[in-house]
Amino acid sequence: MRSWLSACSAVVLLMLVFSFVGKVGGAEAPCPTAGVAAPGELFARKNLVAWCIVPFDAKKRGPKERAEMLRRLGLSKLAYDWRGQHVPTFEEEILQTKKHGIEFMAFWELHGDFVKLVRKYGIRPQFWVIAGSPQGANNDERVAKAAHDLLPVVNQTRELGCKLALYNHGGWGGEPDNLVAVVKRLRENKNADHVGIVYNLHHGHGHLTDFPEALAEMKPFLLCLNLNGMVKDGESRGKMILPLGQGDLDLQLLKTICASGYRGPIGILNHTDEDAEARLQDNLDGLDWLVRQLDGRPAGPKPTPRSWKPR
Repeated sequence: MRSWLSACSAVVLLMLVFSFVGKVGGAEAPCPTAGVAAPGELFARKNLVAWCIVPFDAKKRGPKERAEMLRRLGLSKLAYDWRGQHVPTFEEEILQTKKHGIEFMAFWELHGDFVKLVRKYGIRPQFWVIAGSPQGANNDERVAKAAHDLLPVVNQTRELGCKLALYNHGGWGGEPDNLVAVVKRLRENKNADHVGIVYNLHHGHGHLTDFPEALAEMKPFLLCLNLNGMVKDGESRGKMILPLGQGDLDLQLLKTICASGYRGPIGILNHTDEDAEARLQDNLDGLDWLVRQLDGRPAGPKPTPRSWKPR
């Protein structure tokens, strides 16, 4: 009996020690623990993807200038959004990314001219498309209709050897549980194992209260996760898109992402009328500031953005 009590006492003592070590001076333990993604790796420059910097750029950079900008910032992945005027420069964009060592990581929607270039240059970008919000008598019927409507792009991306990511862009088709349901429905067919999800925090203001649960549900299918500065009710308050570090929810959201074990690509975006380089740099500064806190290091003062002023 005494030996049993002694063993129990030892276990309790160890639990108290670990609890104390986990919180020093009331501060939470740094993010990297067993089974958790280390912030320094997950949010490293080599894992970051520049997003919404083509039609969204005050300086209207072309392919060469854009690739040079990414290299200056230490970024090596591009997710390419476009408008009609950019179609003639699709090929030059591919050539410039290759020349500057930039991975053409993702392409918005599909375009026949770009599909030809994928085959010509042997690149394998993800294709990001909106799942859609079809009508139906019940949710299961809507899931089935959304999956059916996606079959042409599912088949085309499979033939290209590329991943297809469903993009949350509001509405029924932007809800995490519906995205997961559509992906699962498509994956019932063995020919759709390449289909997943790209999740954007700037389109996820309505998911903040249950973000850990939503992230856990999406994680098995998550192909990219795009960050944004976040505040409560940000979209309704005119703060839909903020630089990282300027949202009072940013640190907790990054802790949640680390704790989820997600280790895929991380996107940072412009998606404003500001200079894309200035906004990307603001995001990098804010991310560095947040990661120092996640690592338990002195963070220093909060960065002052170049491309945004608090309102």
